[in-house]
Parts: sequence; C-alpha cells; structure tokens
Amino acid sequence: MTTLLLDKKMQEIWEKVLVGERLSIEDGLHLFETQDLLTVAQLANHVNEKKNGNKVYFIENMYINPTNVCEATCSFCHFKRKEDEEGAYTMSMDELLHYVEHRWNDNIREFHIVGGHNDQVPFDYYLNTIRTLKKHYPTCTIKAYTGAEIEFFSRISGLSMEDVLKELIKAGLDTLPGGGAEILTERYRLKMSPDKASTDQWLYAHELAHGLGLKTHATMLYGSIESTEERLIHMDRLRQLQDKTNGFMVFIPLAVQPKSVNASIKRRTSAYDDMRTLAISRLMLDNFDHIKAYWINIGVQLTQMALTFGSSDIHGTLIEERISHSAGATTSQGITRDELIHLIKGANKKPIERDTFYNIIKEY
Repeated sequence: MTTLLLDKKMQEIWEKVLVGERLSIEDGLHLFETQDLLTVAQLANHVNEKKNGNKVYFIENMYINPTNVCEATCSFCHFKRKEDEEGAYTMSMDELLHYVEHRWNDNIREFHIVGGHNDQVPFDYYLNTIRTLKKHYPTCTIKAYTGAEIEFFSRISGLSMEDVLKELIKAGLDTLPGGGAEILTERYRLKMSPDKASTDQWLYAHELAHGLGLKTHATMLYGSIESTEERLIHMDRLRQLQDKTNGFMVFIPLAVQPKSVNASIKRRTSAYDDMRTLAISRLMLDNFDHIKAYWINIGVQLTQMALTFGSSDIHGTLIEERISHSAGATTSQGITRDELIHLIKGANKKPIERDTFYNIIKEY
C-alpha cells in the first residue's frame, strides 16, 4: 500500500484492475519496472481468484517427440539434429507405439506431440502419427503440432494452411499446443528463428484452427534477446486474436533454458523475472481464463509460489519431457499425480484434475 501512496502510475493500474479495465502496454512496462513485486503479485492473484477461485488445474499427459530432425536453425534450440548427425532419430509407427506402450497408464488423458521440422519425410508421416495413436488410444486427446509446424506442413505438402489443418483434424487432431510462438515480433524472429513461421503466420494458424472449431494454447519463450516491450507486444497480439476468436484456453510463459544443466545462474532467468512475468501475463491477458506455471522450466517450488502470482494451472505429469531438458532444464522429466496434488495443497489451493479442455475429472 505504501507503493500506491507514492507511485501515482501504480495507483492508476490498481484502479484499472479493480474495475476490470484493460491494461495498456505502457501499464505493462511500469509493472516490469516497479520494484514492488508483491503488489504486482497481489493484483494478479486478485484477477485469478475472480476467474478461478481457489482452483488449480493439472492433467495426466504424455509428451511424444516423433522426430528430432529439423530444417530450422533456432538459436535457443538444443533438441534438433540434422538427418545424418549423431543422435538423430525419426520414429516409425511401430517405434511410436512401443514408446507409448512402455510409458502408458490408464490415467493419461492427453498426448502432447511436437518435434522437429523434418522435411525428409512427407506430410503423410505426420498424419499417420495421429492416425496411429488415435486408432490404438481412441479416448486420449491428441494435442499435436505447433502453429509453426502447421506453416511447415503447408510448405512441404503444397496445401494451404487451412487444408493442412483440415487433414490433421480428419486424422484425429483435437487441439494445437502453443509452441512455436517464441516472441511474436519480427525483430526477434529474424534473429532467433529465421527459418520458422513469421509472427503473422503463427497467429494465422491459430486463427484458422479456431475457425475450424479447435480450442488451442499459446506460449511465450522469454529470457533471451527480447525487450520487456516485446514481451508485452507478444501478449497484446495474443489478446487481440482472443478478442476476435475466443479460441485460446491458456497462456504459458516459458523461460529459456541454457545449453547445459551445469550452466551458471547468470545463464538462467531469475526467480524474480519468472514470477513477475507470470503475474504480468495474468494482468495483461484479461481475456484468457488460465495462466500456466510450467514446472519443467521454473521448478516445483517456484511453481508453488506462482499459484499466488496469478497462475491457475501447473500443467501435468509429462511422463518424459525432452525438449527443455535437451537445453539444460534441471528439473525431473516427469512428476506423479500425488506430487502435483501435494504441491497444490501446499499453496492452500484446491487441486483439480482436468482434461485438455478444462473439464473437471476429479477434485481433491
């Protein structure tokens, strides 16, 4: 409250939040600059509780990365391999089923599928991946292929992005993950991911998906060369599309991971930045129901803290996550349901097991 008495701009932001008025990019910049992180957290917690009460959601899911061969040269990625490089792989359908079978349990509700932009296989390979999983696990939701992958499939298939999505939906696609967004400004993308979808193409992929009846996810990869203003521009572009389609379910800020698990603290985002970014995401994205704290990136203890910084979701069990860990994430590759429930209850919140679309499976 002392900050509000001394900081006129913060007082204006406080009043805007309390009456539900949309914050501007200028407001967001002030939230990034103020030293009073706890007031930012208090505001974000207020917004989250109005939307979600005391509920915190999680899901039992499995990550699948069918191939790590990739044509792109993203500066932040340590997962990709060239086709003839050591460690390169592309799963056959038998290998895919073997991978899933040895990690499967009957509580898994979602396959989360992303991988390299492998132009050495046809578009039909990516369709068959979905068909195969849907045939053998018909009740499991298929969350597959980022907006950037949709643009890539369009290039290798000669189909429009809309027709690519229609073919994927026919094969069994249920939703798109939020990856490939990185930072939605062209300055960033030209430096960090010049071979992937542009800002407009990524947004267009999700707009098309929403128009075809899919609810999707959105991410932001922060902590490298982007400015705080670019983070806010990214959020603003997402909320503008959400105003238009109402097709996003959740926003997931992802902290960039260093090359090695032994990387120094200087190479990692700070806890201060992680918590601030989550809270500001909650405040800026007023038309999103959920902000996710991704425990793989920030660790379980900061994830627990995030539940009072505006987050209403802590993702899922994962089973075996590869992409962040190939880059240097220090967390485990999976977590049990009991551990997730313990984490949520430890923050005095109510654990809610959900499906992909935030339908409640069980309250704990």
